[in-house]
Amino acid sequence: MILDLGDSALDLSARTHVMGILNITPDSFSDGGKFLDPVRAEARALEMIEEGADIIDIGGESTRPGAEPVSVEEELGRVIPVIEHLAPRIDVPISIDTYKAVVAREALRAGARIVNDISGLRFDPEMADVVAAGGAAVVLMHIKGRPRDMQKNPVYEDLLGEIADYLSESISIAERAGVSPDRIVVDPGIGFGKTFDHNLEIIRRLGELDRLGKPVLVGPSRKAFVGKILGDLPPEERVEGTAAVVALAIASGAHIVRVHDVKTMVRVARVADAVRRGRIA
Repeated sequence: MILDLGDSALDLSARTHVMGILNITPDSFSDGGKFLDPVRAEARALEMIEEGADIIDIGGESTRPGAEPVSVEEELGRVIPVIEHLAPRIDVPISIDTYKAVVAREALRAGARIVNDISGLRFDPEMADVVAAGGAAVVLMHIKGRPRDMQKNPVYEDLLGEIADYLSESISIAERAGVSPDRIVVDPGIGFGKTFDHNLEIIRRLGELDRLGKPVLVGPSRKAFVGKILGDLPPEERVEGTAAVVALAIASGAHIVRVHDVKTMVRVARVADAVRRGRIA
């Protein structure tokens, strides 16, 4: 599978790609406050690239469970200076993690090439047009509810069926707006309106999303369900657990993994790819 980025492309069929997380926020669940300073944010992006990141995903608003939204102005002030300074200096594509069309538009102007929308183009009716007009790739994620309430007793009658239906409609929204079919990635939304059991089931049945015909991104990094399995460990101690989920997700067909611990997960992905494909990529 090829992910078209306009002036370049990622061959997602050759190996699993690693998206490195760069949260420019004071309150993200794992690394909130660490990279609010643009200099430190840029340094971390360069470090992740050195460690093997294929994509840098920059976000200026926490979407952890219970999070309250921030203003457009605040989000722009956090992410745009970093993207403007970083984009001309690196070859690795930058993704903007936002559900706001205004933020996406400005980030694309600043040099981002992917929009990572947790709502699958549902929260802002202008987002699909912004992605299309910007010639960007897009990650369409499934969410049930909104960050402030998504973990309040989410219930499904058919978990993977409902996720697939939601993502299928998001794909239709994108393509009707003019987004090229080979610029679309789907994400089942681990932890976004999902219980502990839902998260485990998604990983086990991830291959069922193949029917959508799009590359699949999975973001299990340091999440609460991993900590629960390991006796309620804090986020910074969930690296090995994340590695296990990443390997299993790759075995189930994930094309991109979104992670905090890039160096470790690049190594995990290489081994998982070799086992799955019977060769070293």
